[in-house]
Amino acid sequence: MMGSDEASDAPRLLHCASSNSAFRLSKVVSQIAAYHEAGHAFMAVYVGARVRSVTIDPDWDDGPDRFGDAQIEWPVDQFTARELCEKSIMVALSGPVAEMIHSGDPFHPGFVAEWAGDWSAAWELAATLHASEQRRLTYLEQMTAHLYQVMNRDDHWSALAAIVDHLLAHETLEGELIEDIVRTWLR
Repeated sequence: MMGSDEASDAPRLLHCASSNSAFRLSKVVSQIAAYHEAGHAFMAVYVGARVRSVTIDPDWDDGPDRFGDAQIEWPVDQFTARELCEKSIMVALSGPVAEMIHSGDPFHPGFVAEWAGDWSAAWELAATLHASEQRRLTYLEQMTAHLYQVMNRDDHWSALAAIVDHLLAHETLEGELIEDIVRTWLR
């Protein structure tokens, strides 16, 4: 979900949440959530955003039920409006793409209920780039395919998997650790 009621010179915050029913996480669901949130976190660092934190143990009382949460901060003065929009779309779709790569199932991110929040955020952002719904859909499908290729590279997937390992061990990670992990694998 997007939220930006702050002054234009303040960093913009992208809040990515994996929505689902409110039962406690099983080991398998935790792993899926870890890949999803690691996808958001990896892509945020990759495109130049700052990760505040990522968790697979979110508060259950501050909004929709979800299995994970990634808080992303954007240095708005470093990107044009179009670049910021495109990069935000990439981050929003990267959670579902990470799940697709992990599972081996190339689902359409607009048709999976658990990814509705991410798809909705990407759809709304893409509306500023493409007024036509058909062009917007085509753009988001092409972006999803592009993200699949980018994230499926061995070095990128290794960085993402390292984030997953840390999430499964600690449930919540601060941004500095995520940035260190990504830098280690992308040297």
